[in-house]
Amino acid sequence: MKYAIKFLFLFCFLTQQLSAQEDVSFFEYWKSYSDIENSLYKHFSAIAYDQLEQTKSETNNLKTAEDWLERQTTVKNKLLEAAGPFPEKTPLNVQITDVLKKDGFRIEKIIYESVPNNFITGALYIPDGVKKNAPTIFYACGHSREGFRVEIYQHIIINLVKKGFVVFTIDPMGQGERYEYWDEQINQSILPIPDHEHSYAGAQCIISGYSTASYFIWDVIRGIDYLLTRKEVDPNRLGMTGRSGGGNLTAYIGALDDRVLATAPECYITSYEYLYRSRGPQCAEQNLYQMVGKGLDHADFIQARAPKPTFIISTTRDFFSIQGTRETFQEVKTMYDALGKPQNLSMIEDDAIHQSTKKNREAMYAFFQKELDNPGSNVDMEVEVPTVKELQISKTGQLNTSFNKETIFSLNKAKVAKQEASLLKKRSDYSAHLNKIVTDAKQISGFKAPSNLKKVIFSGRYLSNRILEKYLVSGSGEYMLPVVLLKPLQNIRNEVVLYFDTKGIEHAVQQDSIVSGILDKGYTVLVTDLPGIGELGPGYLKGDSYIKEVSYNQWFAANLTANSFVGLRSEDILRILHFAEKELNATNIAAISNGALGSELLHAAAFTNNIDKIALINPFLSYIDIATTKLYAPSYIPHTVSGAIEKYDLPDLMASLYPRKVLVVDPMSGDGHPASMLNIENSLKFPLEVYKKKGGEKNMVISTNANESQLTISKLLTWLK
Repeated sequence: MKYAIKFLFLFCFLTQQLSAQEDVSFFEYWKSYSDIENSLYKHFSAIAYDQLEQTKSETNNLKTAEDWLERQTTVKNKLLEAAGPFPEKTPLNVQITDVLKKDGFRIEKIIYESVPNNFITGALYIPDGVKKNAPTIFYACGHSREGFRVEIYQHIIINLVKKGFVVFTIDPMGQGERYEYWDEQINQSILPIPDHEHSYAGAQCIISGYSTASYFIWDVIRGIDYLLTRKEVDPNRLGMTGRSGGGNLTAYIGALDDRVLATAPECYITSYEYLYRSRGPQCAEQNLYQMVGKGLDHADFIQARAPKPTFIISTTRDFFSIQGTRETFQEVKTMYDALGKPQNLSMIEDDAIHQSTKKNREAMYAFFQKELDNPGSNVDMEVEVPTVKELQISKTGQLNTSFNKETIFSLNKAKVAKQEASLLKKRSDYSAHLNKIVTDAKQISGFKAPSNLKKVIFSGRYLSNRILEKYLVSGSGEYMLPVVLLKPLQNIRNEVVLYFDTKGIEHAVQQDSIVSGILDKGYTVLVTDLPGIGELGPGYLKGDSYIKEVSYNQWFAANLTANSFVGLRSEDILRILHFAEKELNATNIAAISNGALGSELLHAAAFTNNIDKIALINPFLSYIDIATTKLYAPSYIPHTVSGAIEKYDLPDLMASLYPRKVLVVDPMSGDGHPASMLNIENSLKFPLEVYKKKGGEKNMVISTNANESQLTISKLLTWLK
C-alpha cells in the first residue's frame, strides 16, 4: 500500500510537470484560424481574384467589333511582353538523321537549332504520295518522359497522317531526348518527372525576370520556320494541336504566331480563377511572367487570334477545371460573335479525366479536315505505332550526351551575366545606386507599408525559469501572426531581439539553443512564424518529394500577380516590429534570421530605420548565386524576388543598411552548402566596400566556421553589445 501511494504521488507530480511544459502552438486553440497553414497561398489567390475580376469587368464592357479589335491589339502586346523577349532568328542547321519507312507514310528524324547550339529533336511524318502543298499540323506533346514517342501521341499523329496531313512534332525541354539534368551513371534524369525539369530550370528564369515559356514557344516557332521550308507543306493550311502541356503550347502559338490558321488546344484551356481554386498554377512554362497582374487570362490566348478557327477540346473531370473552360468559351464567343465569325469558334466536352478520348479525337480530326480543306473520314482508326527505340533521333538517345549543347540553364545563365554586369555598373556610383534601390526593392517585391494594424490578442503565459507569453498579431492578409515573447526573470536588458527561424517557432524555442543562449544574457526575444513558415505553412500545395515540401506552385501563384513572398513577409516583419515598439515600448531593437529568411529580413530592415542591428545566420548570399548554380537548393526559391537582379540583389540591400551593425554568420552558397571564402568575398564585396568607404567597416562583420551553436551564440552576443 505504501509503495502504491508513493507511485501515485510520483505519477501525479510527473503529470503536472508535463502539463506545465511550454506549449508554443497556437491554432489548436484558436479554431477560427483552422486553415491558417494555407494563408500564404490564399493571400495571393485573393489578389489574383481581384486582378482577374478587373480583367473580366473590362471585357464585359466591350460591345462592338472595334472595341474587341482594340483590346486584341493590347492583349497581343501584353502577351509578347509576358512571353518574351524572343531572340533573333539564326540558321536552323537542320540535320535529318534517319528516315523510317512505314505503311503509307515515312518519318524523317529531324534535329534543328532554335538558337545556336540549342538542339531540338523532332519527327516529320509525310504521307506517301505527298509532293507539295499538303495541309500540315504541328503536334505538341504533353508532359511525358518519352516526349512525343508516347503511344497515345503516336496514335493521334499517325491517324492524322493516314488522313492526309503532314505532321511535325518535337521533344519539349525536359522530355524525350532533351533532358537537361541527365545523369549518365544512372541513365536517367536526376529529377523524377518532366514537370520537375520544367519548373526547376524555370524558377531560375523567373528570378531573372521572365518565363521559361519563351524557350518553349521559340522552339515551336523555329519548328514552324523549318516546316515552311518544306515543299510538302502548304503555308496557308497550317494547324496546331496538343494535349495538356501541348495544349498550353498550342494556345501560346495560336496567340503569337499568325502563320497558324487553325488551333485545337486539348485539356488545357480553363481560367486562372479555377486554377487558383484547385491545384494551383502549373509548371513554370505554363505561367507567363506576371501574366495575371498584366490583366491576362486563358481567354486572351484565343481572343488574340480571333476570328481564326479555334476548337477547344475538354473533358469534364480534368484537373483543368471544366467550369473555367465553359466560362472562357462563353467569353470568347462574345468576341467571335462581334466579329461576325461565330462559326469559327467551337468546343467539345467528353466525360473523362485528363486524357484523350475517342470522341474528342474524332471531333478534332473533323475540325482540321474542315478548316484545312482536307475532307475525308474522321474515324479514329487502330494503327500500329513505332517503338520508342525506332523513334530515337540522336546518336545516344540524349542530346546532352550527343552534343556539347546549350540548355535552358546555360542560356539563362548568360542572361544573368548581362544583368550582373549592369548591376555592377550601377554599383560603381554607389551613392546614386543606394539612393534608388530601396524604392526599387519595394516596387519589385510588391511590398506595401503595413496598415490596418488591428488589436493584439493575448494568448497565454508560462512561468518557469523564464517568462513565455503568446500573442496573435494581425498579418498583412486575412491571417494572424503567432508571436512568442520570451523574457528572463531578472537582469533584463533594454533591448528586444526579433528572431525569425526558417524552421518555425517550435524549432527556435524548443529545439535550437540560440534563442535560449540570447535569453540567458538578459535579452527579451520575440519569435514569430511568417506566412508559409511553421504553423502558417506549407498548406495543401506542399510540393513533392524532390523539392522537399517547397511548392513551386505557390511561388508561381505570387509571381503571376506581380508580387512575392518576400514582399509580404517583409510587411509582416514590420508588423512584428510595430508590436515590439507599441506593446513593449521597445526603443532598442535588433533582428536575427536563421536560414533563408535572411532575404526577407534584409528587405524589411532596408524598408525601416527602426531595426538597429541585423544578424543573418546561414543566409544564402544572393539571388544571382541561385540563378547561376545549376543544382541549386530548391528551398531557397520561395525567398527570392522575381526580376530583382535587373535592379538590385541582397548585397545591395545589405549596403543600404549603413551605418547599422550587420553580422553574417556562416553564409551558404546557392547549392545549400557552406559558401567558400572566394564566393563570400565576391558576393559581399559591394557592401563591405560601402561600409569601408564610409568609415564604418567595423559595423559589418562576416563570421565563418561558427557551425557549433555555442560559437554562433558567442558571435551573436558580441554583436549585440
